[in-house]
Amino acid sequence: MARTSNRSRFARYKQYAQGVIYHIYNRGNGKKDIFLEDADYKFYLNRLGTYVKKHNVSLLCYVLMPNHIHLVVKQETPIPIHKFISSLHTSYGMYFNKKYNQSGHLFTDRFKQVIVETDEQFIHLTRYIHQNPLHAGLTKSLDAYFWSSYHEFLHNVPQPLCNKELIAGLLTNKPELFSSTYEKFCNEALEEKDAELLDQIALETF
Repeated sequence: MARTSNRSRFARYKQYAQGVIYHIYNRGNGKKDIFLEDADYKFYLNRLGTYVKKHNVSLLCYVLMPNHIHLVVKQETPIPIHKFISSLHTSYGMYFNKKYNQSGHLFTDRFKQVIVETDEQFIHLTRYIHQNPLHAGLTKSLDAYFWSSYHEFLHNVPQPLCNKELIAGLLTNKPELFSSTYEKFCNEALEEKDAELLDQIALETF
């Protein structure tokens, strides 16, 4: 596959379309932490599950970091994906401000969205997202970080948030081998395309 620039491969789009996969990321206002204790992560995940069902979107991958989040979602209906993320973050922001006696915007005013254009991008994006805690020094093992979809990809967890069918079908034609195949893939060093994506996002947002 011919290489293309980050600008073309990860170009931002304002329009929304049914069937499109989006990488959505946002940070705390002023780069402040948006999760202060375990209960905050749990509340966000609870609301994430609620709004995924309410807005009929597919959650494909996620990670929650102390001061930012990454979600990969597929818009399954004509309803724009921004309605889902706006509802989710309004709900979480109200919870956070009430709990910690704060006011104003918890998140930056506008989340970032990038269309995932190819299967290759999607596969490498999930690895980049799952490796976030490792590269941030929050864990020494991907499986030891609880606030990401990595656990769902490797284990049969009750009531999973993510739809793993797409990534599983891209990595192996034997579903029983998906967990071990993905674990090996995700624990490999970042490839150049992953590093470029990481640098781009870090430079622009965090």
